[in-house]
Formats: sequence, structure tokens, C-alpha cells
Amino acid sequence: MKINEIKDLTPDQLRDELIKLKREQFNLRFQKATGQLANTARVRQVRRTIAKLKTVEREKQSVSQATN
Repeated sequence: MKINEIKDLTPDQLRDELIKLKREQFNLRFQKATGQLANTARVRQVRRTIAKLKTVEREKQSVSQATN
């Protein structure tokens, strides 16, 4: 997911996407532990996308607090 796509999401969509990726991250860790993980690069992609989502979410929170 590109950063421009993430910035276009609403706060609710950001939270939903974050929950979805956290579940995927958990499943990937479980697959890795059991030796079933085929695409190891996906772990890194998910981790970085979670970081992007959290960053944009925090930026939107600080902007909304600054305007209040």
C-alpha cells in the first residue's frame, strides 16, 4: 500500500486496515514458527505498512488536535 493511498483513508478505515494487518502479522509469525511460511518478505512488508498506517494516523490526530 502506497503512502498516498494511506493518506486518503479516513480514520475509521485506517483503524480497520491496521487491525487487518495486525492479524496478518500474527498469522505470519505463527506460520514462521511452524515452518509453513513460504514468502518471508511478506513479514517485512506488513511490518512497514503497519508503521506507515500508524504514522499517518498520528499525523491526522495531531492536526485535528491543533485545530481544536
